[in-house]
Amino acid sequence: MSTPIEIVSVDAENLVDRGFFCRKSKMKTEGNLRKLAWAADGFDRGLGVEIVYDEGRSVGFVEYQPGEAAWRAVSAPEYLLIHCIWVVGRAKKKGYGSALLARVEARARELGCAGVAAVTSSGVWMADNGLFLAHGYEQVDEAPPSFQLMIKPFRAAPQPTFPNDWVERAAAFGAGLTIVTTDQCPYLDDAERAVTEAASQLGVPATIVRLEDAAAVQARSPSAFGIFGVVFDGELLSYHYLLEKDLVALLSNDK
Repeated sequence: MSTPIEIVSVDAENLVDRGFFCRKSKMKTEGNLRKLAWAADGFDRGLGVEIVYDEGRSVGFVEYQPGEAAWRAVSAPEYLLIHCIWVVGRAKKKGYGSALLARVEARARELGCAGVAAVTSSGVWMADNGLFLAHGYEQVDEAPPSFQLMIKPFRAAPQPTFPNDWVERAAAFGAGLTIVTTDQCPYLDDAERAVTEAASQLGVPATIVRLEDAAAVQARSPSAFGIFGVVFDGELLSYHYLLEKDLVALLSNDK
């Protein structure tokens, strides 16, 4: 007999016990502590986290927030926007991703949202659009270098969009190396460290700009991913975690 899917909603009451799925074995690292504080504050702004369990073991999760408060560089008023959806390892292809997506859609309907939106990527570090296409979502916009904006509308409302000023956003950070980061993801402290160490090897000073709220992410982020970016001399180098050797190569090529 198959074990029923168990999905647990994380809130302010059970956050410390349940966590937020990622890096649960390293809860005292700087990135996780920042994420805990970020999540505790986010529940007042509609943050939702659902964790799926297989025989008592957490195997996937989805995180979402109303578009007005979402930490992605996208305009999605009246929509519920998915930040992350992830099912790991052998738990894939068992319907858990579909179950998590159904949970978000049900929550969006309860809240009277116009629909559900998500930023996907054909690159790395984000879900691709396959799951969403399989469940009736449509692509309504795209952004460089590899992002798609997927939506499933429930009623008439302004259609979500990406900004169209990516060149200007990156240029606004000026000359030199800038790491644009946030507290939304617990892995970002490692990503930030990799960039600073690579820059140090090259003798390149690095400036860290921390976007403190969703409004800053939506208005200033140099990529649709929103929560992390590496900008060099006013151009986006990367929106995702890179190994130190890869960053050294990129910075060497651009020097």
